[in-house]
Amino acid sequence: MRPNIITEAGIPTRLNQWWSSIPFITSGVVLICGAIYLLCLLIGYDSYAEICFLPSAVASHFQVYRFYTSVLFHGSLLHVLFNMLALVPLGTELERIMGSARLLFLMFLLATTNATLHLTIAFLVAYNPLHPVPYLVDECSIGFSGVIFSMIVIETSLSGVQSRSVFGLFNVPAKWYAWILLVLFQFLASNVSLLGHLCGILSGFAYTYGLFNYLLPGPSFYSKIEGLSGLSVCVRRPGFILCTGGTTYGQLPTYSNTSAAPSALINGNFLRNLSSWMPNRQTPTAQEGEDPRFPGRARTLGSAGAESTAREANENLHARLLDNTTPSDPLTNSQHTVANTVRADATVTADQVDTFDEELKKLVGMGFEKTQAEVALAAADGDPNVAVEILMSQQG
Repeated sequence: MRPNIITEAGIPTRLNQWWSSIPFITSGVVLICGAIYLLCLLIGYDSYAEICFLPSAVASHFQVYRFYTSVLFHGSLLHVLFNMLALVPLGTELERIMGSARLLFLMFLLATTNATLHLTIAFLVAYNPLHPVPYLVDECSIGFSGVIFSMIVIETSLSGVQSRSVFGLFNVPAKWYAWILLVLFQFLASNVSLLGHLCGILSGFAYTYGLFNYLLPGPSFYSKIEGLSGLSVCVRRPGFILCTGGTTYGQLPTYSNTSAAPSALINGNFLRNLSSWMPNRQTPTAQEGEDPRFPGRARTLGSAGAESTAREANENLHARLLDNTTPSDPLTNSQHTVANTVRADATVTADQVDTFDEELKKLVGMGFEKTQAEVALAAADGDPNVAVEILMSQQG
């Protein structure tokens, strides 16, 4: 019997497999936060007075940079370790669904809104006439956990699950999951910013309820970002997931709503692209087929009519996202790959699918692995020469 390679692999091999499964932006944030902490450790910087989120300093000196520097710095090894371990599954799932550029914008948006809420609430509570709490404006906060709490709320709403496990000890209703974590961390950990975590939860709910829709760019914005020549090195990196059609150069599987008809991804994109740079305050309609908060899901979280269907479609969300198997029917596999990797503003016809299959067979006949060849050919818009260059660069 052939030995099980996965179970018999050593720790370095397993760590490499785990790390290679993390998408581009999520792994990049982990590396940046880890590198910043190690640099601070080496130079002995531990005061954080100039980079932490300090409401009084932001208000008096307009130090807006603290909105973002405070997110990237951490106070201890356990602090950065637990935050990054929590970020990896959340970021991986959201990045597979949203795309790399969109997730990066989401993190930026959440960091901004969290800090704005933190600043507002701190001053309201500190100077309220009934019971002032002045120390809140002088509280120095650092760490990525505020953004993580926002992502917990977003991922929980997106997954559609009814209950969540708390540290594997007991289950709680999904709608209370973030609030229970907030309370537990206040009791289990010392020197924790209650207001920072609370604002993260509030921002997450504001995002899921569509209150930030007017701040979200349209798909053409991300297409232009991904098409910039200066960012081509990043776009070609393994694990970078395009917002307009899944991963191109990586081998990470992406999830799309297979119950939606292909026309839902194509029809009306021309008009949406023309108006994508304009603020949009309206909730997506059924004809649009795409929620700007959760692109590719083809549903609105608050839609009562689609609630049961969405719940059934998302029961095994985690398993589907991490599923990297190949369907037994090669024709079905090719068609699904085309549907999942074409750009959102493209038009796919039956002739193009047949041409895609023919070129795919040629690439496989040249010795390339089928899954990689499918992704590369889709990224090259069906051009076999460009696809060969992509595949050769991956092997190199």
